[in-house]
Amino acid sequence: MEAKENGSVDTKSSVENGQLTDPAHWAVVDVVNYFKATGFEEQANAFQDQEIDGKSLLLMTRNDVLTGLSIKLGPALKIYEYHVKPLQTQHLKSNVS
Repeated sequence: MEAKENGSVDTKSSVENGQLTDPAHWAVVDVVNYFKATGFEEQANAFQDQEIDGKSLLLMTRNDVLTGLSIKLGPALKIYEYHVKPLQTQHLKSNVS
């Protein structure tokens, strides 16, 4: 697993048949493990503390991530832009088709 400069990584966690499983089915521990696997070990604890499961993750807004998790601004921006937002988009696309 290699970290990219933008804060995202290629992760193999929560992967089924070569694709990420639907985050809507993730438990809190799956969300925490996802963020740990993507290089945000310290910040993953905030998801644990706030009991963010997959359904909650998919409902999070940018403001929720930036202010509701009490994590530093830089990592919070990367988490939202490179992980939360793409997971939300992927979930929407998979449920529309």
